[in-house]
Amino acid sequence: MGRKVTLATCSLNQWALDFEGNLSRILRSIEIAKGNGAKYRLGPELEICGYGCADHFYESDTLLHCLQVLRELLESPVTQDIICDVGMPVMHRDVRYNCRVIFLNKKILLIRPKMFLANYGNNREFRWFSPWTQPRHVEEYILPRMIREVTDQASVPFGDCVLSTVDTCMGSEMCAEMWHPKSPHIDMGLDGVEIFTNSSASYHELRKANQRVALVSSATSKSGGIYLFANQKGCDGDRLYYDGCAMIAINGDIVLQGAQFSLDDVEVLCATLDLEDVRSYRGERCQPHMVSDHKSYHRVNVDFSLSDCEDMPLPTHQPIEWQYHSPEEEISLGPACWLWDYLRRSGQAGFFLPLSGGVDSSSTACIVYSMCVLLCNAVRDNNIQVLQDVQRVVGDLTYKPEDPRELCKHLFTTCYMASENSSEDTSSRAKELAMQIGSNHVNLNIDMAVKGLLGIFSLVTGRMPQFRASGGSSRENLALQNVQARTRMVLAYLFAQLGLWAQGKPGGLLVLGSANVDESLSGYFTKYDCSSADINPIGGVSKMDLKSFLQYCTEHFQLTALRRVLAAPPTAELEPLIDGQISQTDEADMGMTYTELSLIGRLRKISRSGPYSMFCKLTDIWRETCSPSQVASKVKHFFRMYSVNRHKMTTITPSYHAESYSPDDNRFDLRPFLYNIQWMWQFRRIDSKVSDMESGHGFN
Repeated sequence: MGRKVTLATCSLNQWALDFEGNLSRILRSIEIAKGNGAKYRLGPELEICGYGCADHFYESDTLLHCLQVLRELLESPVTQDIICDVGMPVMHRDVRYNCRVIFLNKKILLIRPKMFLANYGNNREFRWFSPWTQPRHVEEYILPRMIREVTDQASVPFGDCVLSTVDTCMGSEMCAEMWHPKSPHIDMGLDGVEIFTNSSASYHELRKANQRVALVSSATSKSGGIYLFANQKGCDGDRLYYDGCAMIAINGDIVLQGAQFSLDDVEVLCATLDLEDVRSYRGERCQPHMVSDHKSYHRVNVDFSLSDCEDMPLPTHQPIEWQYHSPEEEISLGPACWLWDYLRRSGQAGFFLPLSGGVDSSSTACIVYSMCVLLCNAVRDNNIQVLQDVQRVVGDLTYKPEDPRELCKHLFTTCYMASENSSEDTSSRAKELAMQIGSNHVNLNIDMAVKGLLGIFSLVTGRMPQFRASGGSSRENLALQNVQARTRMVLAYLFAQLGLWAQGKPGGLLVLGSANVDESLSGYFTKYDCSSADINPIGGVSKMDLKSFLQYCTEHFQLTALRRVLAAPPTAELEPLIDGQISQTDEADMGMTYTELSLIGRLRKISRSGPYSMFCKLTDIWRETCSPSQVASKVKHFFRMYSVNRHKMTTITPSYHAESYSPDDNRFDLRPFLYNIQWMWQFRRIDSKVSDMESGHGFN
């Protein structure tokens, strides 16, 4: 006989410390789950307070407000007759834990603390939480008075335990626990747990979704079971974008896939599955001798059934083929959703971008245009929240966006800031792209401002610096480039603050930066220049990925202006033209190609290579194109550039995190910013190895 259960998981766009909004979205998800007949609802990690509270987790206010929200959830009619599984921090015996609180009909059934904390990449959970280090151990948690008044309970189970209903057994794991070599679902499955739940706050990186899908699928392919994965979505107040991807699996098959990039604040997946499918699957694969010496979990018994009393067998579940986005689609969608969250929550009226006509600023412009496409599609699909947010941002409660180009005119101002060193080609490329995406485009010339600044310097010092082409030194040449770049930053903020005021419109604009991850890695930008902005949607994306993205936009959005952008050599255009033509290119200035720099970045961060080990790896990778001495030269050049410019990472514009070799100093890449740039010991070892290799001794 079948044993039919209906279960729900969700992705919620929670915002750190937005207790009012977070509560509303949690209740809405429970309401949707119940409307679909679900008897259990799972939410994302730390959904009550938001995952990104950071050092606010230290504040007693955060814990207090979480308890207040929990009380409202317990009292709400919406939460009755369904097992609700919510995430929040809990203080137990003066130790702070990241927990799941599971309740039913105004009674807390159990509190399950996280056992394996995420402490890598952008995660610093050990800073705010302690792991529960006692497997299968349960203690008594004394409930606070405000919760006791609702539940009429003095204490509840706290620890590594599972929930046993009258018809099945459920067990929790949280985010990083699924990625751990000894995931809890392994032992729980061997102890008869049939339904596994995972509440996550897993942020987006390019090409990461397949890892999650593989982990969820494998969690039940070995020993059977149902697996529910919930995730945070949106920008909860930081550089990260949580990309949803809620899913439900059974016996190794994915049966429901949530959206990876969506403007819906609440997304709920509901599946009706047959527990007998789990039992028959296990009957063949999990024999008694496999679990005979297994230590059992403490079971919290609850007189509640997830299945109907008169269940009939269900048809066999049908697996789905996961629809993955290409990296180009991910760049188009992820940063666009992140920008929209940032804009609607910041109270600003749009974006301002210095548009140079190059790959980087054009990519940023295309991401804003992609955002406008997503907004128009959401409004067309009757997303009332998106419509209301758009109307509030543009200041017109009657406005209904239908055409992305027309919406772009409302939200986006681009500006080409010419100088005597700018070419007509870059100016026309910027103007053509702005016309095709519909942005409000401005052309201006910065020469007067630059000459004014240099005039002040000359008046004080009695000397006037010259470009290298006019006989100046390298110091003069660099300073003259920097003053142009910094002037553009000042003008960008001036126009962002007063541009709408000059048109008689309310509000200000957020300044967008457009330095890619490779330029940040090498420090190939001016500190406090036009790369300094409020936020940067491409700061975590490599140059090579951006080129592929622009090729995608050329076809997908029919932006033919991008063909000229892609064909042009990357240039800062800060040195004098020669016969009206560009004399300066990025790759010549950097001393290496973007392809080489991207590989070096991955070795430095992902492979954790210092100068010597990087040299050793690259001599093998580049053995067909470079001699050992050439490899040594490139490695030493990179590390000199990196160490000289590392201080720039302390002031870099907050960027969308998209790449695992990001040099962002904020939390992701914790390294010094003051180095001995000679790297004497390391470089001597490289030189010694080059000598050995060229004399025929090779690696010893």
